[in-house]
Amino acid sequence: MAMAVDSMVLFVAVALLFNLAASQSTAKYTNHTVGGPAGWFYNINTKKTSADYSAWAAKQTFNLGDYLIFSTNTNQTVIQTYNETTYRNCSMDDASDDDTFQYQGGSNEFGEAMTVAVPLTIEGPQYYFSDADDGVQCLNGMAFEIKVGHGMGLPPSLNQPPPPPYVEPPSTIEAESPPITVVTSHPNGGGVRSSTGLFLVVSALVILVLHLV
Repeated sequence: MAMAVDSMVLFVAVALLFNLAASQSTAKYTNHTVGGPAGWFYNINTKKTSADYSAWAAKQTFNLGDYLIFSTNTNQTVIQTYNETTYRNCSMDDASDDDTFQYQGGSNEFGEAMTVAVPLTIEGPQYYFSDADDGVQCLNGMAFEIKVGHGMGLPPSLNQPPPPPYVEPPSTIEAESPPITVVTSHPNGGGVRSSTGLFLVVSALVILVLHLV
């Protein structure tokens, strides 16, 4: 009976390990195409977006290491922020440099196709919008919010320390300037004057003695 129980425990343990290994092998990071096939677009004539982005986001599960893929063109912008006030205002005007970021497609041409990939590297709520047309696009639905879970954590490719801050190199004039020499202060010629005065006094005494002799 004891052998049968031990065999059953061993079987259950092996089954659990197998299921755990299988679940880990099937887990993966996800690329989320924002808006699905409709992409990230705004029609300036109808003042409508190509998708309901809030409804799209509500159906997704976002985790660290995933990417948001914005299939769009240069008529729209992609703003990522962790500041809800910036999101509600549909503007970067009062945003902080460390909580709001604008992703560029590398071109200033109007209407040029571009794809923007945004990595999800911080857990918790974050917000996305287009501030084009002075925020009108955002006000008309070019905006959504998501909540990022931990999932499998960041992959090594994204789990890197930030680069050191940039330091402006010295200008040519500064680089060629000789080092400054620091001189300790002494009384100006005080020692010389004292020695000269003593010499004059001694000389006068010698002359006086010779004159008396």
